[in-house]
Amino acid sequence: MSTGELLSIEPQELKFPFELRKQISCSLQLLNKTDSYVAFKVKTTNPKKYCVRPNTGVVLPRSTCDVIVTMQAQRESPPDMQCKDKFLLQSAIASPGATSKDINPEMFNKESGNLIEECKLRVVYVSPPQPPSPVPEGSEEGSSPRASISDNGNSNTSEFIAVSKPYVEPQDKSLEVRFSLGLPIQLLNLKLL
Repeated sequence: MSTGELLSIEPQELKFPFELRKQISCSLQLLNKTDSYVAFKVKTTNPKKYCVRPNTGVVLPRSTCDVIVTMQAQRESPPDMQCKDKFLLQSAIASPGATSKDINPEMFNKESGNLIEECKLRVVYVSPPQPPSPVPEGSEEGSSPRASISDNGNSNTSEFIAVSKPYVEPQDKSLEVRFSLGLPIQLLNLKLL
């Protein structure tokens, strides 16, 4: 966490789980450690690659503000997954009751004699989280996709119900054909009587 006089910034590195052709966001939390209104402005070395919302704002006394940094979808992987992009977060005391509409470039101009606090943030690419392996619908992770058998040996899924019906010895070929077609046992029993 940055230990500036005005703002604490968490985290100090912008970590993006890099994936090709995917827009990725991470967030910064700004904590105003003072009893004053603090204006901030976020700059980057690569403005076409990132979108920062809000990129300017005011953090109320003893309050926090979340800033979302979104990296645009990338078409190719960087060599060795290294990134040279950096961000600069500038902060300055604002007048009491100030809002984001009151922020102007002059507030962050050091030549005007304003006290400007700056914090540099690196961009780091991390491997994306590995998605869990696909699990067939209707089964639990770690179990076989086939039906499981309960402790008493009977199947606990409907696909094995036909196996548990009693076998009826066919009397003639017509019944054998009907039985092999899966007709209910009750129909076969009626024909046998």
